[in-house]
Amino acid sequence: MKILVISAAYPPMQAGEATNAYHLCRHLAERGMEIHVLTSCGNEASADPRIQVHPIMREWSWWELVKLRSFIKRCAPQAVYVMYIGLMYNFHPMITFAVTVIKSLFPKIPVVTRYESAFVGADPSKTSLTARIFRRLVGMWAGGKDVAYSSGTLLRDSDYIIALCERHREKLTEEWPAVRAKIRIIPPPPNMCVVPRKEAARQRGRGKLGLKEEHFVIAFFGYLYRTKGIEFLLQAFKLVQAERKNVKLLFIGGKVGLKVEGSADYFERMQEMARLLHIEQNVIWTGPVKSDEEEGSLYLHAADIAVLPFLQGVQLNNSSLASIAAHGLPIIGTRGPLPDSAFIDGSNILLCEPEDSQAIARSILQLMDDRALHRRLKEGVEKLGEDWFSWDKAIDQTLVMFQPR
Repeated sequence: MKILVISAAYPPMQAGEATNAYHLCRHLAERGMEIHVLTSCGNEASADPRIQVHPIMREWSWWELVKLRSFIKRCAPQAVYVMYIGLMYNFHPMITFAVTVIKSLFPKIPVVTRYESAFVGADPSKTSLTARIFRRLVGMWAGGKDVAYSSGTLLRDSDYIIALCERHREKLTEEWPAVRAKIRIIPPPPNMCVVPRKEAARQRGRGKLGLKEEHFVIAFFGYLYRTKGIEFLLQAFKLVQAERKNVKLLFIGGKVGLKVEGSADYFERMQEMARLLHIEQNVIWTGPVKSDEEEGSLYLHAADIAVLPFLQGVQLNNSSLASIAAHGLPIIGTRGPLPDSAFIDGSNILLCEPEDSQAIARSILQLMDDRALHRRLKEGVEKLGEDWFSWDKAIDQTLVMFQPR
């Protein structure tokens, strides 16, 4: 089967959406699919000969609608997979009508749209008056009915919608209630090469980081930007360091390549905050790691626990969560407004309130002192990974959606 994946984000862009797009394509190719990727200029052709990358889109604006249509017509795919978040497409609405364009060319092929977030759609108000008028005309061409403000006709015309967590499903259903019947929840599996869990991997990781066996290592994994809540983890670590010796805080990841509001200098500000808190000697910043190499996995094996202090709470859509679960690390996370039913506090995750450094510190100390809890969370997160973050299961579910209806 010839599958076209449309994603503005693709390596070498530093973003979770980019690495997940690559690994999705790689796993589909391993199932014998012929994979083509339509992506932004500046992204690169894959080293994998089974994946043909077409980095031809510049701004994803109305001016490139004809280019989009022409490419899809030439490509003539048998199925299309659209990865969508407004942030990837500069919040421009053009891509939100892409499925209607595809269906006008190939009415019978299955089209699946995956929402990276249900809360960051297009924003037509940020475009020019001419662009807004053109959107109105395109909406009329698309039929006029059930055209959503931030999603265009994606919800209406896609054969299936993939939501990455329960909260996203509820948000999309609010936007267009009829979509619930075709939503499937498939959280993103690990965005990385995972080294098998062996003591040798732990020792190799610790050796690369200059860690000793007596060090208790607290890890954060993922790109660093404002909503990750890193400042609260740094403050919590200062409290932990005051009570325990031989503790290290390990940040695996770097700056995000997408223009996330308020995050341009966030990485540097967090490094400065560590200095101001006088904890910098015990904080390790690895910077970005390549998702198709083993370095990031070795670093995770070197850790004892992981902390995800997200301001909006931990959810199944967090790709960093999947990567941590694949390494069997007990996880401390924050509660969100609509926690996924997969999370069981005290069994497969330890939850505390967002923006509460003292609560994070108490949870870390609890895990350091309570070996039974540490073991229970380790077993629980391994089961969570098997149930929700398996690439085999995700690809199986995806291929079912690609079958002719």
